[in-house]
Amino acid sequence: MTKQPILEAEHLCIDYRLGNQWVNAIRDVSLTIGAGEIHGLVGESGSGKSTLALALMRYLAPNARVSQGDIRLDGVSLLSKSRPEMERIWGRDLCLVPQDPLAALNPAYTVGEQIAEVTRQHQGLSKSEAWSGAVAMLEKVRISDAKAVAQKYPHQLSGGMQQRVVIAMALNTRPRLLILDEPTTALDVTTQAVILDLFRELLHEHQAAALYVSHDLGVIREMCQRMTVLYCGEVMASAPVAGVYQRPIHPYTIGLLASIPRVEIGASNTRLPTIPGTAPSLAQRGQGCVFAPRCPVALDRCYTEKPELETIIHERMVKCHRWGEIDARTLPVDYKDFLAESKEPFFNAKRQSGTEAKQDVPEETPEYVLKAQRVSKTFGGRSLLKRLLMQPDSRVQAVKDVSVNVRRYSTLGLVGESGSGKTTLARCIVGLETADEGRMTLLDAALPPALTDRPAALKREIQMVFQNPSDTLNPYQTIGQMLRRTLERLGAASSPGNVEKRIAELLAAVRLSDDYVNRFPNELSGGEKQRVALARAFAASPALVVADEPTSALDVSVQAVILNLLKDLRAREGASYLFISHDLRAVSYLADWLIVMYQGQIMEEGTTEHVYSIPSHPYTEALISAIPSTDPLEQNKHIRLIAEPNQSTERSGCPFAGRCPRQIGRICEDEAPPWREAGDDHRIRCHIPLDELKKLQSNGTPVQAALDKVVPA
Repeated sequence: MTKQPILEAEHLCIDYRLGNQWVNAIRDVSLTIGAGEIHGLVGESGSGKSTLALALMRYLAPNARVSQGDIRLDGVSLLSKSRPEMERIWGRDLCLVPQDPLAALNPAYTVGEQIAEVTRQHQGLSKSEAWSGAVAMLEKVRISDAKAVAQKYPHQLSGGMQQRVVIAMALNTRPRLLILDEPTTALDVTTQAVILDLFRELLHEHQAAALYVSHDLGVIREMCQRMTVLYCGEVMASAPVAGVYQRPIHPYTIGLLASIPRVEIGASNTRLPTIPGTAPSLAQRGQGCVFAPRCPVALDRCYTEKPELETIIHERMVKCHRWGEIDARTLPVDYKDFLAESKEPFFNAKRQSGTEAKQDVPEETPEYVLKAQRVSKTFGGRSLLKRLLMQPDSRVQAVKDVSVNVRRYSTLGLVGESGSGKTTLARCIVGLETADEGRMTLLDAALPPALTDRPAALKREIQMVFQNPSDTLNPYQTIGQMLRRTLERLGAASSPGNVEKRIAELLAAVRLSDDYVNRFPNELSGGEKQRVALARAFAASPALVVADEPTSALDVSVQAVILNLLKDLRAREGASYLFISHDLRAVSYLADWLIVMYQGQIMEEGTTEHVYSIPSHPYTEALISAIPSTDPLEQNKHIRLIAEPNQSTERSGCPFAGRCPRQIGRICEDEAPPWREAGDDHRIRCHIPLDELKKLQSNGTPVQAALDKVVPA
């Protein structure tokens, strides 16, 4: 007799009312989750992941309905529950951890009060009991000085601490089912690693079930025991995680796994395979397999006959007419062969050809596009009122004595945790922030710190692409109007006819058709918006493009398209990049030179190959070890940076001391570390001699003081 699953969804169908008709969004989806099990749900944006997750909580939009099937929690149907009955279940038996913790936290109340309110509401605890329980829960999610943090407001906490507060709130009532909707997408790799450890530990302790929704296949491999692959509202595959990663047999799953950048030597000279096209809208799905228009091995039958979801060996299910051939390895699924553009090598910027290419750069053009020397930037300060009240100095030195050089036709990658100073340095270079100290040159011309002091010619040569394109595109202007305004303001076209021609060239360069000229931003997907942002950045053919997390909010298949596009544009337009990201896989794919920043200072710099190799700075080592892997055979140990960074401007010694898993003593806290040359301009800032560091990292053994910070994967 098998144990009753916590969650059961049977033949679930969900429809949305669009205009005067109902359109199907989720079709015949079934899944079960047992106690202590984490079930992964993956797929591209628009595949129906969030709709399914909210349906399992009975929390659909007003224009949505469950048209078929059943949802049972501990054997009891939720579809028969009234709204008041569901309100008693939400927060007690069913809890949601959203992608953005600030969206779930009330800015007007302390975090302790918000956690305590849940137990007062659902468990009838007194105010003092609920408050004590909230503090205890904050301690359980490894927040130091929980009593002080409980009295703080959400905006006073870092992103990682905000997410831990939401976890504490969700688990405070020991729920039966937890819905995790992209809970770590916006976090850097080290914070994400700690949060994932917390999820595993607390879910196991509470014996709760969890549905983990994500487009990060590395996270799914590390977190989940079973996974379901969703596309256009239909299950393409469902199986134990190990089987999917060792031997994927659905073309869609194969395409998703192939699109992931790998941290490997020589990745900057390769092209990522991409799934062609985009998912159809709800009203455009054909009669056959929904993936057929994008599948490299589709037959005529696939377009007219919908495949059944078949159960095969080892509890695996797959929906594909050709899964048997793929499983027998007689039918290779290769997206590189399917896409003509994938067969073409990248343009070589030093031997450009074609009418769209930028004019050949003269030999006298400087080797370095950008030189920024000893840049510093401090925020805050001690006002007169604070001095009178004898309050402490609240200054934060975001960037301290940083020097970077960007070579012609190259990409300089900036990596580090949130708060490491990456974005502040980039904004100082672009002119959105004014550096306190330092000297910058662009194409050997002095680059004034203040944007208002920079001549128009220099402004044209440096452009920026931001993380969220929706925040930078005017919702009241068409794509054509935005590009036209950029060209006219930057003086990048001499006549109206040339403006229209250049707009067409820019859209073609980012692989958008001419009809996008008349579309508004709300008519575009996230990936299409980012392509428009790239087209606008390249409108004036700048020498330097600063890209600040341009792919972090995109799913893996769209990210692959954008990363390939960035390489193509760099080569075709002859530009250089300053690429900022906390995704080390994306950085290794795009950058040929890398700088690792921590607390406003450079810890390591060198070629991507050298930085990712041994020896590396202990901070770099921790960053790389925290990357979720899709390799089913990988069993590495992960270094967890548990403590929060020290933001004090009064610190001495190494800024990484206190969190470093290889700290060797008081010297790390008292003395600034020296630069150590590792060869070929590879430099590491550390007290540990490089020979000793290489020996430690080669053996994979941390120093004794760090054993408690290392956990098995």
